[in-house]
Amino acid sequence: MRLTVFWELMADHFGAGYAETFARDHVMAELGGRTVHEALDAGCEAKDVWRAVCTAMDVPAERR
Repeated sequence: MRLTVFWELMADHFGAGYAETFARDHVMAELGGRTVHEALDAGCEAKDVWRAVCTAMDVPAERR
């Protein structure tokens, strides 16, 4: 998954303004105790980060 697609999915689910805040501030166990930005900066694949967000935030299956 390209990063542009990842950020589009984040904006679609959280809203354009909150997606960035969530990605910067929300630490998730599913990402090894990291934020979205930290996980992406550490080299995690965008699709894996999106899956972790979906699991942590109960994103409906049709939006995954």
